[in-house]
Amino acid sequence: MDATSLLVFLIIGALAGWLAGVVMKGRGFGILVNMIVGVLGAFLGGWLLPMLGVQFAGSIGVFITAFLGAVVLLAIIALIKRA
Repeated sequence: MDATSLLVFLIIGALAGWLAGVVMKGRGFGILVNMIVGVLGAFLGGWLLPMLGVQFAGSIGVFITAFLGAVVLLAIIALIKRA
């Protein structure tokens, strides 16, 4: 992965985290943390979705994967925070 690809991946993850924070109202942790969760969610989605037999192609697919991973990660963090 070259520097440009890494930068694009980080931007897509940050946008997905921000959007996941908007969708999961009340479960977000502020824009900066949600962006970090989005990047981590991109890794989670990239690992979890293929295990479930779901794969998306192209740049939109990467964003959808990052978004779904961020939503799952925000939900898990919210459950842990609640306990």
